[in-house]
Amino acid sequence: MFDNLSDRLNSVFKKLKGEGKLSEKNIEDGLREVRMALLEADTHYKVVKKLIAEIRERAIGQEVLTSLTPGQQVIKIVNDELTALMGSQHEDLNLSGPSPASVMLVGLQGSGKTTTAGKLAVYLRKEGKKPYMVPVDVYRPAAIDQLAKLAGELSIPIYPSTTDMDPVDISRNAGEAARQEGCDVLILDTAGRLHIDEDLMAELVNIKQGLRPSDIMLVADAMTGQDAVNIAQSFNEELDIDGVILSKMDGDARGGAALSIKSITGKPIKFIGVGEKSNALEPFHPDRMASRILGMGDMLSFIEKAQSAVDEKKAADLERKLRKSEFTLEDFRDQMSQVRKMGSLTDLVKMIPGVGKSKQLKNLDVDDHELVKIEAIINSMTREERRQHNIINGSRRKRIAKGSGTSVQDVNQLLKNYSQVLKMIKKLNKGGMMKGLSRGMMPF
Repeated sequence: MFDNLSDRLNSVFKKLKGEGKLSEKNIEDGLREVRMALLEADTHYKVVKKLIAEIRERAIGQEVLTSLTPGQQVIKIVNDELTALMGSQHEDLNLSGPSPASVMLVGLQGSGKTTTAGKLAVYLRKEGKKPYMVPVDVYRPAAIDQLAKLAGELSIPIYPSTTDMDPVDISRNAGEAARQEGCDVLILDTAGRLHIDEDLMAELVNIKQGLRPSDIMLVADAMTGQDAVNIAQSFNEELDIDGVILSKMDGDARGGAALSIKSITGKPIKFIGVGEKSNALEPFHPDRMASRILGMGDMLSFIEKAQSAVDEKKAADLERKLRKSEFTLEDFRDQMSQVRKMGSLTDLVKMIPGVGKSKQLKNLDVDDHELVKIEAIINSMTREERRQHNIINGSRRKRIAKGSGTSVQDVNQLLKNYSQVLKMIKKLNKGGMMKGLSRGMMPF
């Protein structure tokens, strides 16, 4: 996502930084390239025209042309305008009012509504809510079964809809059923179509009038680019949606939908889907997304992911062990597990400031399966072996490799890496640097 746009913009900024002084001419040359980069990213042409005009107005002002660092000033202006374009700040769901609140998910078939319903339920549960899933799609074959299976996997209660029920009745009756279950947020997975038609919109309008949902959220596929913007505009005209969830943002989306939707519809993007796992739904922060686009990283999101993954008690125990140089292979495995909970390593690396401007690091493709392999190897060890790695001789290594479905070379490499970590921990302890490390974070 945004890789091509980021490359193009960074190329423009590099040229501007190389200029000792900026003039209207080299700013215009830079803006021409920025315009082309945005259009290639499938950004709506009206949005591009407005954005370029606003950047030009600020960039040609005296604050830039007379600045000692004009190139950096232009970058700041582009960052500010991109942030404003996408909504300035994150807007959360509106769950105020009588309980249970209700979130109505709408969208076309294939946009990812059902999967998003599960992700949203997981997100709300982490926020202290008690979600209740409601299958309203009585037309698509196995739609109800699909949501029921997902709800079962996530241990979230679900309304027992059947295909002979009326969607409006389901929506109305689900509220009382949720109250009996002690739930406070309904998540409605409504029916979709392959295209927008009168029957679909009429049904959604009837559900809206009968339920009066707290939030109507359009689930749009980011991979469809400008189509996602047009779809958002159509749904907004009929339903007056409250916001958008962009699914499949981890794919080959060029980013145009994320840059255009707020400006065209006036409705914010509230969440983005960034993977297939149930926890792969992120609140959309325009300022952080602008920083990612410009290759500046996103440390706030990185920190939030770390905080949600780290177990405080385990972190305190680990800190004590690190200071006493008692870091075992069990601790090593637990740390790998917590890192995996944070998401794709490749995506995490890109959140670090400066990585986006480094070709070597930006193109780094970290294989998440390596972490799975490490866990498998450590799990194949006995408890004694995990706590005293020095006893692992040749025959034990063969047994561990066979038990984990790996090779002896893989086991040797893990033990070598672990030994290097132990040496580094001892050096840090001798130098007194361990005290400065953040609690629960690995020293590498």
